[in-house]
Amino acid sequence: MALSILSNIPSLAAQNQLAITGAGLQKTLFRLSSGSRINSGSDDAAGLAIADGLHANITALTQSARNANDGVGNLQVADGSLAQVTTLLNRAVTLATESATGTVSNAQRTALDSEFTAIKAEIDRIGSNTTFNGTAVFTATSTNIYLSDSTSGGASNIGVTTGLLSSLGIGLLANASGTLTAAANATATKTVTVGATTYNFVAALSGTPTANEVLIGANTAATLSNLAAAINGGAGSGTVYGSPTVANASATAVAGASSIAILAKTSGTAGNAVATTSTDTNLTFGGATLAGGGGTASLTTAATAQAALTNINAAISSVAATRGQIGAAINRLQSAVNVMQNQTQNLSAAEDGIRAADIAQEVANMTKYSILNQTGISSLAQANQMQQSVLKLLQ
Repeated sequence: MALSILSNIPSLAAQNQLAITGAGLQKTLFRLSSGSRINSGSDDAAGLAIADGLHANITALTQSARNANDGVGNLQVADGSLAQVTTLLNRAVTLATESATGTVSNAQRTALDSEFTAIKAEIDRIGSNTTFNGTAVFTATSTNIYLSDSTSGGASNIGVTTGLLSSLGIGLLANASGTLTAAANATATKTVTVGATTYNFVAALSGTPTANEVLIGANTAATLSNLAAAINGGAGSGTVYGSPTVANASATAVAGASSIAILAKTSGTAGNAVATTSTDTNLTFGGATLAGGGGTASLTTAATAQAALTNINAAISSVAATRGQIGAAINRLQSAVNVMQNQTQNLSAAEDGIRAADIAQEVANMTKYSILNQTGISSLAQANQMQQSVLKLLQ
């Protein structure tokens, strides 16, 4: 081998190998300190893309499980409230049964009816004031629980509906007597307001009926039927009030000094019923006179107490059915949580297999690179000393 001082090839080789060893040692130390096999895109570009996608799935599923648990909490609040309503109704059964017996005086029945009235008021308060996270619990609108794994194909909504809750809705204010008959028909230009919508009575529908036209029928019963159709968006045109498959809200329609109740139906039935709520013997409605009129379930007489008892038992059955529906929805959401937690576990294992560093292997690598680093430095020192042998020739 020729002696040369222009280039120290062994030294350059030692430096190059030492740089490679240093880079390997640095990467190993990064992996040991972070616990991750992939610390930059250059470590494993394809693996990084897969791992990040899996992590997005895990994040979405984790939040979706929280969404479902929040839905369970909402329904459990509703179920607990309905349990209290059942307790109140059982007390109402006691009161009605006591009032129906002949050994109770009218004054005592009045006292019993006062407590019954308070029970109905409390049911109304529970229905209107029960909230979860600032939102009403008892509503006719379906609450959508959004579940997703961050992909469009893995997203879904679970709709849960508690339905409206009121003493009227479960039948405690429906103790109507008499039938609805008309002494005269409703007249054109009369109006009735339901919620924020005003309906106009017309003698004949226009060529292109407007959404709030109500055709005057041959009698008051027919006119009321047309009003219900208009409210429900049925035959003869009209706007939709609520949904045919969701419990509709109760509302009061006012026509002059008279009132008409739009009674809420239970979930799964179509439309609303129309009934009078006035206790007057004759109720004027749009120019027509209705004989009879509605009443209110009461315990003031033995006869009304017996009738109220039937309504109370029906209300207990209605509440029990609603609690059954809520329970089924709770079970569904809890099943969804179980599935998502299982997905999260398996996806986390898959991500860990790609992203996590093999500590045993990295420790072995660190040992190897540490030794190579030391031998590389020693080799570099020896290579640098080889050039000094040229000085011997100059002596």
